[in-house]
Amino acid sequence: MRAAPLTNLTGSKERNMKFYDLKEKKHVEVDEGNVVKTRAERKTKNGTQTRYQLIASHDGRKLYKFVGEADFKAAKCKEV
Repeated sequence: MRAAPLTNLTGSKERNMKFYDLKEKKHVEVDEGNVVKTRAERKTKNGTQTRYQLIASHDGRKLYKFVGEADFKAAKCKEV
């Protein structure tokens, strides 16, 4: 299953990302200025596993989204 595109479909200059809000039980659009990206690495018996995630702030809550490496690199938000 592919992740949703990181840009909005209207073609406007404003970049929005789509996240799923578990509390509201629906998808919400979050401005890219409210999103940070981070890597989570862990050691396994076969080597190191890297997970890429985007973390958004929406209505006072944090929303998390795991993405692939290509989408992670394409995101223009800051990395923490």
